[in-house]
Amino acid sequence: MPRHFLLHPAAKPLLFIAGLGPLAWLLAAAVQDRLGANPAEAMIRGLGDWSLRLLWLTLAVTPLREALGLPALARFRRMLGLFTAFYASLHLLAYGWLDMGLDPGEIAHDIAKRPFILVGFLTWLGLLPLAATSFNRAIKALGAARWQRLHRLVYGLALLALLHFVWMRAGKHNFAEPAVYGLLLAALLGWRVGRRWRRQTALA
Repeated sequence: MPRHFLLHPAAKPLLFIAGLGPLAWLLAAAVQDRLGANPAEAMIRGLGDWSLRLLWLTLAVTPLREALGLPALARFRRMLGLFTAFYASLHLLAYGWLDMGLDPGEIAHDIAKRPFILVGFLTWLGLLPLAATSFNRAIKALGAARWQRLHRLVYGLALLALLHFVWMRAGKHNFAEPAVYGLLLAALLGWRVGRRWRRQTALA
């Protein structure tokens, strides 16, 4: 049953609609004044949280595909990755607009002054080439091997994103949620290392 659903023509449109769901909820909550005492902060953090969740989901596609025997899951990795870059871009835009009033000088000064914002900005910059080369034409232009090397950088970007999140929460001494993300990322990285080791052992 899951295999048939994953291959259904409606599966990707449904994922696209689901991917827009968090943004729709945040916008509706903002219009209805349901984002709490500091709506700007809630919007910025909400968009950041969803970019993290989507990045982790993107990284989980291959392990889940192999563990569950569902190769069709690979069809959705590109869209999840693009949604990650989309929410990260909105996160940055919301910060620049709602916190800094779209003042380039103030934004540049704040990025240079606060390390966690610098790390977040570098993570966003790293996501851009991955999003820009996620299409079939880019794979053909770069070549499969070069494309794969480029897209392996996503694990380094995930570490930077986690560091950004940890530093952001450190101000309020709230490390519970970052710890969950850290454990999940450790599991995903451990799976990848184990997979490579098994392949090398099989070839030896």
